[in-house]
Amino acid sequence: MDFLQSIDWLLMLKAFIVGGLICIIGQILIDKTKLTSARILVIFVTTGVILGGLGIYKYVIDFAGCGATVPLLGFGANLAKGAMDAVSEQGLLGAFIGGVKASAGGIAAAIFFGYIASLLAKPKIKKQ
Repeated sequence: MDFLQSIDWLLMLKAFIVGGLICIIGQILIDKTKLTSARILVIFVTTGVILGGLGIYKYVIDFAGCGATVPLLGFGANLAKGAMDAVSEQGLLGAFIGGVKASAGGIAAAIFFGYIASLLAKPKIKKQ
């Protein structure tokens, strides 16, 4: 029972709502536009980079925790934060290596699980 008392239920609810809203936006883009999944991915990551670079997304992360860091927006914000931190330490070279270094775990997981999914699934082409 101590386990149940140690859970921050409010944070869990906020993470669920924010993560769900991000997913709803993605689903609307899939259903209502002719954008491919790859383009939607790029839109989300780029939006995360912009919001992270401007310092706006950190407030969303503070509010929702993993509900904001797990989706693609969080990945983009992490890229921006890593690049900015590396620039302050290493100069211009940090702009190129900082984001990848900060996101290396997520990138490695995406490659690994993407490979596993490619072995198990048949891709479908979106109808125009």
